[in-house]
Amino acid sequence: MSERDLPLPIVTTPPNPRRFWSKVRRVVGKVPFVEDLVAAYFCAMDSNTPVYVRGVLFGAVAYFILPTDMVPDLLAMVGFTDDAAVLAAALTAVGSHMRPEHRDQARKTLHGWTEQA
Repeated sequence: MSERDLPLPIVTTPPNPRRFWSKVRRVVGKVPFVEDLVAAYFCAMDSNTPVYVRGVLFGAVAYFILPTDMVPDLLAMVGFTDDAAVLAAALTAVGSHMRPEHRDQARKTLHGWTEQA
């Protein structure tokens, strides 16, 4: 099946970058999946990534920055479990498209932030 044959329209517009990076800064060092999330973001932003993969990853990133979700992020210890589950599902579905350079870019971006956290 080609991307043109997909039955639903796929949105490949990234979520608000300012909100994404602001939330990443708030949770870096506190949430164990931040590096995967940032790597997924860079993969989704990569124009060489297939459209349907970008759509899935942008959905996971958008869920992360939603102000309301299934389990409020303010709840200690469990607040990000739904975000982790959504990201894990996305990476299970399309993670094979994430390249080493996406992970490297995530590590480099987060390197200074984790030292400050």
